[in-house]
Amino acid sequence: MKIARLGELGREIPVVIAADSSGTEQSYDARPLTDTIDGAFLANGGVAALRTALENGTLPILENAAELRIGTPLARPNSVVCIGMNYAAHAAESGAQPPAIPVVFLKPNNTVAGPFDDSPIPPAAAKYDWEVELGIVIGQEVSYLSSTEEAASAVAGYVVANDLSEREYQLPGEAGQWTKGKSLPKSTPLGPWFVPADEVDSNNLQLKSWVNGQPRQDSNTADMIFDVPTIIHHLSQYMVLEPGDVILTGTPEGVALSGRFPYIQDGDVVEMEIGGLGRQRQTFFRADTTTQEA
Repeated sequence: MKIARLGELGREIPVVIAADSSGTEQSYDARPLTDTIDGAFLANGGVAALRTALENGTLPILENAAELRIGTPLARPNSVVCIGMNYAAHAAESGAQPPAIPVVFLKPNNTVAGPFDDSPIPPAAAKYDWEVELGIVIGQEVSYLSSTEEAASAVAGYVVANDLSEREYQLPGEAGQWTKGKSLPKSTPLGPWFVPADEVDSNNLQLKSWVNGQPRQDSNTADMIFDVPTIIHHLSQYMVLEPGDVILTGTPEGVALSGRFPYIQDGDVVEMEIGGLGRQRQTFFRADTTTQEA
């Protein structure tokens, strides 16, 4: 089962994508259950309700689904929490030692964008970089968890994310400026859908990225330094995680920061894929100071 939102920005329709009795994948309109996919819906057993409705055949097929824009799979999260340098090889290509505890930073929730929306390069950016990441969708409020087992039960599902980063804004200076480099418009494409946690093995997912069709990243979540339960348990000691929040779990090696590839340029096409979670694609354009972002 895949959970998505289809339609023009601000008017997305919640849908469930699943195979029908003949094995053909269909998009089912979830509006009989909810107006949107958000934290409140997830916290109130939304995933289970969608699964039951599918089994009972009470969701109608959305006939024009293939013609609609694919939006973010859930409405704007309250928080986007990120883990940095969670793959040893990426830490090495960044010139850092693998961390002993999770490196944590935040992205504004207004950076979230659809998985196929065109993506702006900031006007003054010279080092705009891609990062394929596994995103965790939180399904219940958690704080001060006592175990990683408790942490695992907080996951509603998983999603593909691109944590776009302007390295010139992020890294110079003694302390760095991660917030500046990670907060740019539309710099967190999510989707195309999210898959419920009980259908995903988060410890064995292949992550890949391409720029203009050329391979860049190719790794597996088995290589993460901190796995999903460890990340959630750690974060819960420092912040309240709410339903609908998204946690980005870090990127593997193969980004432009490595020096092996050029940074993103006007007209470039960047694609991200995680096995079982789908593929996203952005075409980049150079924004100017008069560009109005939706």
